[in-house]
Amino acid sequence: MNATPTHQALQPEFRLLVLLVSIGFFMQGLDTTIINTALPAIARSLNEDPLRMHSVVVAYVLSVAACIPLSGWLADRFGVRNTYFTAIIVFVLGSLGCAIAQDLNTLLMFRVLQGIGGALLLPVGRLAMLKIIPRTQFLSAMSLMSLAGLIGPLIGPTLGGWMVEYLSWQWVFLINLPIGLLGGLITFKAMPNVTEPNVARFDYSGFVLLVVAMVGLCLGIENFANPLYPLWWSLTLVAVGLLTSLIYAYHSHTHSNALFRSKLFKNKIYAIGILGNFFARLGGNSIPFLLPLMLQVAFGFEPFITGLLMIPTVLGSLASKPIIRKIIQRFGYRQVLLVNTLLVGMCIASFALTTADTPIWLRAMHFFAFGILNSLQFVSMNTLTLKDLSQQDASSGNSFLSMIMMLSMSIGVALAGTLVNMFSAYFGPEQLNNAFHLSLICLGCINIIAAYIFWHIPKNTPV
Repeated sequence: MNATPTHQALQPEFRLLVLLVSIGFFMQGLDTTIINTALPAIARSLNEDPLRMHSVVVAYVLSVAACIPLSGWLADRFGVRNTYFTAIIVFVLGSLGCAIAQDLNTLLMFRVLQGIGGALLLPVGRLAMLKIIPRTQFLSAMSLMSLAGLIGPLIGPTLGGWMVEYLSWQWVFLINLPIGLLGGLITFKAMPNVTEPNVARFDYSGFVLLVVAMVGLCLGIENFANPLYPLWWSLTLVAVGLLTSLIYAYHSHTHSNALFRSKLFKNKIYAIGILGNFFARLGGNSIPFLLPLMLQVAFGFEPFITGLLMIPTVLGSLASKPIIRKIIQRFGYRQVLLVNTLLVGMCIASFALTTADTPIWLRAMHFFAFGILNSLQFVSMNTLTLKDLSQQDASSGNSFLSMIMMLSMSIGVALAGTLVNMFSAYFGPEQLNNAFHLSLICLGCINIIAAYIFWHIPKNTPV
C-alpha cells in the first residue's frame, strides 16, 4: 500500500488565493522598507528636520504591532474575506492620505491608518490559506507566498530612492493604490468568507492594556531628545508603559479569555526566545532606517544611489537561507545564537568605521555580511521560540511573537532616532558623522548585551 505524500504541489484552484495573499504580503513588505530612502526628501518637502523623521516609521510599525492581536478574532468573527478586503481598503486609504499630507502630523495620522490595514494583511491572509488550502498543499502555498515577502524588501529601498529622485516622494505611497485595487478585486473571486461558528468574547481590556503599554514605551523613548517635550513627560510615558505591561502580565494570569495567557511563558524555551527576539532586534531592525539616513544626511549620497546600496543587505539575507538550517543542526541553537548575536552587534558597531569616502565595493561587502548575519539571527531566534509550543498554544504564541517583533522594530527605530538627535545636539550639526557613528556603536553594544539572554538556553536543547 502506497503512503500518502506529506507535501503535494499546489493545485490550480488555489493559485489565485495564494496570489491574493502574496499581494498583501508584498505591499506590507514594500511599505516597511520603501519609506527609509525617502525620509530626507519628505522632511524637506514638509519643512521638518530629517533627523526627527523616525516618527514616520515608528507610527506605521507601532500601529501594526498594536493591531496584530485583533487579526485572528476579526477573521473568525466577520470572516476571512470581509476582514482581508477591509484591510486592503484601509491600507489603500491610508496610503492615499499619506501622499496628499501637507504636514507631519497629518502624515503620521495616515501612517497609523496604513499600519492598521497592514497589521491585518499578513496574519489574515495566512489564516485564510490555512483554513482553505488542504494541509498537504500548505507548504507549497507558503513557499510561493514567501517569495512576495522577499521581493518587497529587496526592491523597496531602491524603488523608493528612484521615485524620490525622478518622480516625487508622494509616489512612495501612491504605488500602493493600483496594487491594492487589484488585490481588492481578486478578493471576491479567490477568497471564500470562512467564519467560525463559536467565537469567544474579545479581550477588550487586555487589548487596551497592550496598546497603552506599547504606545507609552515607544513614545517615551522617541521623545527623549525632542526639545518640544520636557524630560519628565518622556519618563512618565515610559513609566506608564512599564506599569501597564505589569498590569497586563497579571491580567494574562487571571483572565481566562486573555489574548495571550501567561501559561505560554511556562515554556522556558519560548520565554527565552521572546526576550531574545525583543532585545536582539532593537539594533538589527533599526539599521534599515539608520543607514539610508546616514548615507544621505551625513555623507551626501543621492536617494537612488542610497537605495541601490541597500540591495546587498537583502541579497545577503537571501544567500544565507539555504545554509541556516545546516548551521543550526551542526552547532545547535545555543552556540549559534551566542556567537551570532555577538557578531551582529560587532557588525552594527563597525558601520561607525565607514565614512563618505569608503569605497563602494567595501561598503557593499559590509552590507552583504550584515544581511547574512542578521538573517541567521532572525531565523534562529524565530525557530527556537516556536519549536516547542503545543498545538493548542501555536496560534497564540505565533501572534505574540509577531507582535513582539514589530514592537521591537518600532522601539529600535525610536531609540536610533533619539540617539542620533542626542549626539547631534552634543556635537553640533557640523559633526553629524560623529552623531551617527556613536549611535551605531550604542546599538551594537545593546545587541551584544542580548547574548546574555541566549546564554540561558539549555546546552542540550534539541534542534
